[in-house]
Amino acid sequence: MSFMSGSIPFYQKHHLHYDRGYRSKETQSKVSQYQASSRYSASGSASAESRLSPSPKRAKPTYLAVDKDNQIIGYVIHEHEEHFKRMNEDSLMHAPEFVIKPRSHTVWEKQCVRLHCTVSGWPDPRVVWYKNNVALDPLANPGKYKIESRYSVHSLEINKCDFDDTAQYRVSAMNSQGELSAFASVVVKSRFHPIPQLMPIFGPVSEYGITFQTHIVDKFGVSFGREGETMSLGCTVIIYPALHRYQPEVEWYRDDVLLSPSKWTHMHWSGDRATLTLTHLNKEDEGLYTLRVTTKSGYETYSAYVFVRDADAEVEGAPAAPLDVRCLDANKDYIIVAWKQPAVDGGNSILGYFVDRCEVGTTHWIQCNDTPVKFARFPVTGLVEGRSYIFRVRAVNKSGISRPSRVSEPVAAMDPADRARMRGSTSAPWTGQIIVTEEEPAEGIVPSKPCDLQVTEATKNYVVLSWKPPGEKGLEGVMYYVEKCVSGTDSWQRVNTEIPVKSPRFALFDLAEGKAYRFRVRCCNSAGVGEPSDPTEATTVGDKLDIPSAPGKVIPTRNTDTSVVVSWEASCNAKELVGYYIEGSIVGSNVWEPCNNKPVNVTRFICHGLITGEKYVFRVRAVNAAGISQFSQESEAVEVKAAIGEYTSPAPPYGITILECVRDSMVLAWKQPTFIGGADITGYFVDYREVIDGVPGKWHEANIKAVSERAYRVSDLKENKKYQFQVRAANMAGVGIPSLPSNTFLCEEWTIAVPGPPHDLQIREARNDSLVLLWKPPVYQGRDPVNGFYVDIKEADAPEEAWRGVNTKALEKTYTKVLIRSGEKYVFRVRAQNKAGVGKVSDVTEPVPALTKPGTKEIVVDVDDDGVISLNFECGNMTPDSKFVWSKNYEDITDTSRLTTETKGTKSKVVFNRPGEEDIGVYSCLVTHTDGASSSYTLSEEVIPLKSDLAVELLEKGRVRFWLQAEKMSNNGKVDYVFNDNVVSQGEKYKMNFDKNTGVIEMTMESLTPADEGTYTFQLQDGKATNQSSLVLIGDVFKQLQKESEFQRKEYFRKQGPHFIEYLSWEVTPECCVVLKCKVGNMKKETSALWHKDRHQIKVDEHLGFAEGVLKLEIAQISKKDAGVYEVILKDDRGQDTSTLNLTDQGNFVWMFVFAANSSTPLKITSTDEGIRLYTFVSYYNDLLQVTWHYKDSAIAFSDRIKSGVVGEQLWLQITEPTEKDMGKYAIEFYDGKGGLRRTVDLSGQGECLNRARVAGGLPDVVTIQEGKALNLTCNISGNPVPEVTWLKNDREITSDEHCILKFESGKFASFTITGVNTSDSGKYSILVKNKYGTESGDFTVSVFIPEEAGGKKK
Repeated sequence: MSFMSGSIPFYQKHHLHYDRGYRSKETQSKVSQYQASSRYSASGSASAESRLSPSPKRAKPTYLAVDKDNQIIGYVIHEHEEHFKRMNEDSLMHAPEFVIKPRSHTVWEKQCVRLHCTVSGWPDPRVVWYKNNVALDPLANPGKYKIESRYSVHSLEINKCDFDDTAQYRVSAMNSQGELSAFASVVVKSRFHPIPQLMPIFGPVSEYGITFQTHIVDKFGVSFGREGETMSLGCTVIIYPALHRYQPEVEWYRDDVLLSPSKWTHMHWSGDRATLTLTHLNKEDEGLYTLRVTTKSGYETYSAYVFVRDADAEVEGAPAAPLDVRCLDANKDYIIVAWKQPAVDGGNSILGYFVDRCEVGTTHWIQCNDTPVKFARFPVTGLVEGRSYIFRVRAVNKSGISRPSRVSEPVAAMDPADRARMRGSTSAPWTGQIIVTEEEPAEGIVPSKPCDLQVTEATKNYVVLSWKPPGEKGLEGVMYYVEKCVSGTDSWQRVNTEIPVKSPRFALFDLAEGKAYRFRVRCCNSAGVGEPSDPTEATTVGDKLDIPSAPGKVIPTRNTDTSVVVSWEASCNAKELVGYYIEGSIVGSNVWEPCNNKPVNVTRFICHGLITGEKYVFRVRAVNAAGISQFSQESEAVEVKAAIGEYTSPAPPYGITILECVRDSMVLAWKQPTFIGGADITGYFVDYREVIDGVPGKWHEANIKAVSERAYRVSDLKENKKYQFQVRAANMAGVGIPSLPSNTFLCEEWTIAVPGPPHDLQIREARNDSLVLLWKPPVYQGRDPVNGFYVDIKEADAPEEAWRGVNTKALEKTYTKVLIRSGEKYVFRVRAQNKAGVGKVSDVTEPVPALTKPGTKEIVVDVDDDGVISLNFECGNMTPDSKFVWSKNYEDITDTSRLTTETKGTKSKVVFNRPGEEDIGVYSCLVTHTDGASSSYTLSEEVIPLKSDLAVELLEKGRVRFWLQAEKMSNNGKVDYVFNDNVVSQGEKYKMNFDKNTGVIEMTMESLTPADEGTYTFQLQDGKATNQSSLVLIGDVFKQLQKESEFQRKEYFRKQGPHFIEYLSWEVTPECCVVLKCKVGNMKKETSALWHKDRHQIKVDEHLGFAEGVLKLEIAQISKKDAGVYEVILKDDRGQDTSTLNLTDQGNFVWMFVFAANSSTPLKITSTDEGIRLYTFVSYYNDLLQVTWHYKDSAIAFSDRIKSGVVGEQLWLQITEPTEKDMGKYAIEFYDGKGGLRRTVDLSGQGECLNRARVAGGLPDVVTIQEGKALNLTCNISGNPVPEVTWLKNDREITSDEHCILKFESGKFASFTITGVNTSDSGKYSILVKNKYGTESGDFTVSVFIPEEAGGKKK
């Protein structure tokens, strides 16, 4: 079949049905104990000739129990094998167990304590003692600890205990089969502080009369693990009073589900510490873990989240493992296995899932489906009745197959009724074997037809049927045949032709997707096959469950510095929803990471483990058995930052006063804290204490639940007793410190006839000349209801007698606008009155300055083209926590049907849905978390609404237009135009116009004079409705408007004749010519253009003949003599216009030469006979062009070796005989007094220095040699390309011969040899080396002497 391998999917090429390497590690561990204790298992098949037949392929025979239809129904093990199993050495091996665990002790200082335990296990366990999880070493502390182990009894002795020995001690026993720990605590108490014994040491613990206080400390936090790892969660639990041997109830929960000890979860309680160990993490272990400690006095809980990341894929790109494998429906013929899809698909879509099964007691995994199934449920068939199975699931994509999931709980292939009957039986424990009894069948009858046949589940891979057994089924059990028929035909086909179904449920496979089928069922027994049931309705093969839609809007919210709260809108109309997966990505990275690996079935989740300070976006997907939805839209970016990190608890409230007093209660009022901590006040807490003979008592809580108002009634007080009060404010950061204790108040009933004091005075809309004062009416009304209020005012620093009334007539409302004087500070108070008179004064407000704060804006009324009226308010100093709060008549707006509030950024508006008389009133807007930003607007039916306020603009000829637009006015409407409180009228100076159709009202003036500075007002009247709008034009605002008007007026008249569109300017051409140019307009043939320099005419342009064009004057090779003032005059019979350009300005003039410098070529290098030359060319050189040469950013100091100059348009720098010290960066700078243009070149790495021909050394200055001797001189030559070498004697070239041998070898070594010198060889010698980068020479002198000449005379 190898020729077909190319067409087989990769996941079918290597079926692992019988491959032991296909097991997961957890499965190998699970079945290893079974293999060690049982060498035999059921296998093979039985012949029809024997009821008990030996099983093949076994070293020892095992017999299978079969029925008459050769169906395996159990197995029988001989006693010999049982005996062998008991005697097997492997069966003796077992993990450590504590027969006796160590006991906790409480001892006095200086006493000794001994912890001991008894441990069993084979092989003998190794025992280690720990103190607070640190191994104890007796040698490290001689005399302190003594550890002994004898005959499985192990002990730890601690000598002379001190306070440091108070700790939790752990003893760990370990062998090849496993590890187990036990815990004990030692508490060392001081003799100087004895604790009274609450109860006898011996006997049962009595809880009567004791109230326990439970505290959970040393808590585990949010934890992160990876599949396959082990994780421990623990908390220290302190219970007071500490009763000896008292055991609280300790429970662990995951996602509010109680956990029980299992191979996956181990729980331990040491007396003061609760520990939960997750032995082998899987994604099923992810969730919110809660520790609950319960005593008779109540319970305490603590919770934290555990995240489990996927293990690394065995194949790169393969998906993560599925999770939460469960068996939904188990019966004799099949078991439906369900699972949850993983969050990570490995980068490629998951093609489907493979389901594997393993019979309990074996290690052999069998793949149940040959092709992947996408639906997260699958019925597994081909099971042996009565056998127990475990299941696992693997995901597959085009890159490979995932790791297997955690195995399911074992489940037996039997009907639920049989399973329930076995669980209810108490005769004997379930052994995993089926007891077979055989009876002679009685004479049977053919069973009747089944009933209630229905399709319980349908996917594109399978269909599940269920029905009820027949009423008449004879004396023996019945089995079933299932038949199918394509809808629209009568051709019925039996599905299970070979083996009848034993359970009233059946799963059908291999149905054509998209086709419609009907189904029916027949019963059968030994007497025959019964009639078919009624067929089902036509069922189309396909997934009936749709993949959920993408979740809605995702909103992230800051939480802590490593976490974000993500909430989202649930998927619409999602069926059988499993949950949601959340992913996060750092903004700009485009890398998405899962935030949870186990679906959550809520719409709010805290994503932990994020990077502080980074900005994240999030998206969400929904999951059900049909698949995973599309991603939601990405959320807005949110910075990972603590939500309350910038907030603090509020400062204490102050100003506690009494508003009312009755026999057993008092009503308090107080002022808001001066500092609220950056977050809204969420409520207040009130405490009170009784004061007896001036001595305060203990504080008591007046309210457990926070109150939102700044007034509260304290009840259950005692009449004629004295009390003090304190108040604390709370926000999201916590509860603040309490206020100072109030004055002492006597609790006695008020009987006065006048009202009590108003309270909660607030200042709004503070301006230079006014403010709004708000208050709340008194709680105590007096004998009669309150019928009005009086407001008092005085300057903040004025004496008490300076109080004066704001109003002489009582106010009915609880707010008023007060006119004040700019620059002063004021305080206010309010009094209420009833028929009996004026009552107590309120508490005085804080001083308020008469000041309009910078950036203050007012509410603006707007009427759009559709007549919709809206009030608009903008605030420029908002904080991230600021909110717009709208009110009507300074009370909360309760009827929201009449208006709509819209807020975007720093702007908010109220739109009236159906304006009417009900909407008349004062509308105000307050912005929270600001310095009191607020404004109000009075809406009345007698106000003419304006579309725009009075504004000013300039028209042609510099005319000035004042205008506004009213919403709607009748033909009877009129307007008064007012300037500085004087009405002006139509005339030569003012022109007025009122378009009643559009509502546009305007007034124009030909020009502005200094006398026109002031305030302009348009006063509108239409029947009873009035309005007005003003515009103040004074100071710099007026001067700027007047200047602009005059300029535009002059411009208008200038442009009536020939004029300049663009005034005179200059530019430099690439040829370094200076061109003066201007753009002109409104020209005609008679127009002339006169050019002047320093008021002397230099050129005339006549008969221009164009309406608009450009005039030019070209100056070639500009020099200092061209400096001057240039002027162009345009004139004809309509007038003239002039443009001037000053070229005497040093800046303009030098910049022309900078343009010339811009024409310079890049700095280049060339070699000369003397050395190296750096040069550049300019298009035009002038003495004004200042040039500076630089070496390594410093100006060069010129010398005989380094010179600069100019030849024509070439500027050069000559370096004679350059060396390595001359290498570096050179620059030429064209200077203009401010900076300029710089050209650079770098000699580093260039051949000019390194590759120049050089004589590196080896030649002496003078050689003195005896006649007849041999002379041999050698020197090193360098250069690239290889230099040419020439030898000279007395400045004349010499060549090599037999007497004088000249050599140049390897391009590096030059040698000079004379075999036998004589006096004629004396003289000056030179070697000359040359290449394209330069030339260099080396000189030496040869002197030959005759030995017999006295004194060594030389020639």
